[in-house]
Amino acid sequence: MAMDPKAVKSDLVLILDFGSQYTHLITRRIRSLSVFSLCISGTSDLKSITDLNPSVVILSGGPHSVHTLTPPPSLTASFNGPNPTRLGGEVCVGHKQEYGRMEINVEHPSALFPSEKVGHKQLVWMSHGDEATTLPPGFHVVARSQQGAVAAIENPSSKFYGLQYHPEVTHTPEGMETLRHFLFNVCGVEAGWKMEDVMEEEIKVIKDIVGTEEHVICALSGGVDSTVAATLVHKAIGDRLHCVLLTMACSGFLNKVCHSSCVYRYKERERVMETFEKDLHLPVVCVDASNQFLSKLKGVTDPEMKRKIIGKEFICIFDAFAQELEQKLGKKPAYLVQGTLYPDVIESCPPPGSGRTHSHTIKSHHNVGGRILEVPEGFLKRHPFPGPGLAVRVLGDVTEGNALEILRQVDEIFIQSIKDAGLYDSIWQAFAVFLPVRSVGVQGDQRTHSHVVALRAVTSQDGMTADWYYFEHKFLDDVARKICNGVRGVNRVVQDITSKPPSTIEWE
Repeated sequence: MAMDPKAVKSDLVLILDFGSQYTHLITRRIRSLSVFSLCISGTSDLKSITDLNPSVVILSGGPHSVHTLTPPPSLTASFNGPNPTRLGGEVCVGHKQEYGRMEINVEHPSALFPSEKVGHKQLVWMSHGDEATTLPPGFHVVARSQQGAVAAIENPSSKFYGLQYHPEVTHTPEGMETLRHFLFNVCGVEAGWKMEDVMEEEIKVIKDIVGTEEHVICALSGGVDSTVAATLVHKAIGDRLHCVLLTMACSGFLNKVCHSSCVYRYKERERVMETFEKDLHLPVVCVDASNQFLSKLKGVTDPEMKRKIIGKEFICIFDAFAQELEQKLGKKPAYLVQGTLYPDVIESCPPPGSGRTHSHTIKSHHNVGGRILEVPEGFLKRHPFPGPGLAVRVLGDVTEGNALEILRQVDEIFIQSIKDAGLYDSIWQAFAVFLPVRSVGVQGDQRTHSHVVALRAVTSQDGMTADWYYFEHKFLDDVARKICNGVRGVNRVVQDITSKPPSTIEWE
C-alpha cells in the first residue's frame, strides 16, 4: 500500500533508490520534518518521475562501485542526476576507506551550509570506499573529511548538491539541521504533512483493497512492528483479521514454564498475549512450535543456514494455520499482513515485486504510528528482538548442551539490571550472546573450564546505525559478578564495544 501523492497537501521530495541501506531512513527523516517523501526505484523511467511532480529529487546511492565488473545502473537512464562520472568528473577507489564516525570541515561559503558553518568541524557518519577525485565543470568542494576526501559538493546554478556522508542517521549529530536547511532554505519546500493524515488515509486504503467480505491473515512476532501493522488493519476491518503468534518466532517471548531447550526470553509470552487480548483486542491464536524448530536446528552452526531453516519452518507452520483457517471460514483469506523494521527490510534481499534490485544482502531473515493507534507505551518501548529468538544469540549449535538455558539466565540478569538502574529507555537494544568457547577460571577454590558470554547494548533510533552504550564501570562490575555468581557454567563476561557499521547489532 502507498499513499497517493496527489492526496497529500505538501511538496513532494522524491527519493530514487539505487540500493542504499539508508534509502527508507531518508524518507522517514524527511517526513519527520512534516514534508511528504516517497521512495521509488532508481531505474524508474523519466515519465514516472515527472508524473509525480516532485519539488526535490534525492539520489540515494548504493553499494556498488563504478570500478566493479557490475557497476551501478546509469543514472542518465532515468534522471540526469549529479553523479560525477556522468557529468565529466572522476571517481577512484579511495586510498583509505571511511566507515563510521568521521570529522569533516566546512571549507567554503556555500548554499549547503550557512555562512556561520565555514571553518566549522562536525562529526558525521561515513560509509564509502570510492571518492570523487575530479569534479565536473561548475561544481566545487565545500567540505572535506579529516582524511582529505571530498565530503560535500555543489553547483547552485544547476541546482545540484551532493553529500558523501549520511545526514539522515542519528550518529551525524548535525544531520537533521543540514536536511532542514537544505529542504526549507535551499529548495524552498513548505511543510504541511503529518502522520495522522497517513493513518486516516491508510485505513481508507485498507478498506478499499480488502472490501467488505474478504478475510486477512497476519503473522505476529510479538514485537512492535507487526503489532502496529495488525492494529492498523484491525481498525480498518475488525475481526476479519486473523492473527497467529508462533512462539518460536515470537520476539523471543515465553511464559514462566519455559523448558530448557526453548529459544525464548524469560517470562514474556503471557505479557505479550495479555497486551494483544486485553489492551488491543486483537484476535490472536498462539501456536507452540518449539520442538519442530529445534529438531531442524540440531547440529546446524552456520548463521545464515539457521535463519533459512527457521524461515522455512515458519512458512510451513504458518501455511498449516492458513489451511485450518480456510476450512473454518469456508474460504481462503485473501490478504497477508506483515510489519517489520526498516533495517530488516533493507538488510534482506529485496522482495519480489518490490522494484528494488540493488541492495546487498546483510542478513536473510527479517513509534509514532503505534501511539496514534493507542498501542500501550510500555509495549512500544520494548527493545527489538530477532525473529529467530535466542537461536541466533547462541553462536554454533543451538541444541548443544544447556547453552539456551545459560543464555536465558544471563540475559535476564543483564536486562533486569539495566531496568533496575533506570537505563532501559536510554538503550535501543540490549542482550547477551553465548559464545562457543570456554575459558579457564577459579571458582570456589577450584579451577574451572567454563563458558564465556558477551554483553551487547547499543544506542540508536532506527537500527540503521548504532553505537555501543557507555556503561559506568561499577554497573558492568556488578552485572559481571551477578552473572558469574548466579549462572552455573559461566566464568567470564565480556562486552561488545563495536558500532554499526562495521558490525551489525546482532552477532548472527
